[in-house]
Amino acid sequence: MFGNPVQLLRSYEWYEVIIEMAIIWIAVYAAFRFLRGTRGAGIFKGFAILFVLVTLLIRVLGQGSDTFGRLNFIYDRLLGLLAIMLIVIFQPELRQAMIRLSQARTFRRNTSQTQQVIQAVDEAVKLLSKNQFGALIAIERGVKLGGLIEGGQPIDGLVSSRLLESIFWPSSPLHDLGVVIRDNRILAAGVPFPLAEEGLLPQRTGSRHRAAAGITLESDCIVVIVSEETGAISVAERGRIDFDIPRPDLELELSKRLFATPPPLERSLDDDSALELVEADDTKRQTAA
Repeated sequence: MFGNPVQLLRSYEWYEVIIEMAIIWIAVYAAFRFLRGTRGAGIFKGFAILFVLVTLLIRVLGQGSDTFGRLNFIYDRLLGLLAIMLIVIFQPELRQAMIRLSQARTFRRNTSQTQQVIQAVDEAVKLLSKNQFGALIAIERGVKLGGLIEGGQPIDGLVSSRLLESIFWPSSPLHDLGVVIRDNRILAAGVPFPLAEEGLLPQRTGSRHRAAAGITLESDCIVVIVSEETGAISVAERGRIDFDIPRPDLELELSKRLFATPPPLERSLDDDSALELVEADDTKRQTAA
């Protein structure tokens, strides 16, 4: 098989070789891009190295002799088993790939509704972050979270900063779990999100961040997290979390993720003025309490 590579190549038309090599390169590059930064990348690399070493040992060194006859027999039978093993091992990654294919480019959001959600989440999260009140807010995109919502408390209310703040206020019975937003409505609160596996995130992350990573691994939603310990703001997408996002940058960060091209922010106040109003409102609430 590998005895005379030049003769083997001459048996094909030159354009067939170019097309086949291009298809193989695209497939390998796509798999590498998809797995890069995940635990599956290390597993895939290990399998690839092992496969190449075993193939060289058995197919090249044992070519034309019976030296590795029994190993050749086992090698041929194990290829099919290996394919099944890869499907089982990479089941989470394959599920993510199917989700990304299903969240087709045809998905479009209502611009005004999305901007309303961004501004409401931005205002609420700034206040919660300043007071170090934990929060976990999932914004749906193409993949619906209907199965998870059944485990929470239905709300189906128009999204607003006041409603989000009241949900995550420490005295609220729903503040410990997550909120799901669809279009411009808060569907449910107190929703339990699936936790990401141990080792996927740094040790400093808590259950809220693990829940955010877990839900974004199973859907295409965007999740905003506020740490109860530090008040730090993070945003999760596709199993990856961007930590310590400055408060003034949150609105732009959400716009970049929820819009292909961030629209101009329709606000009469700049970020600093808006933040001052949020802080003043918080001061009034604390005085009233």
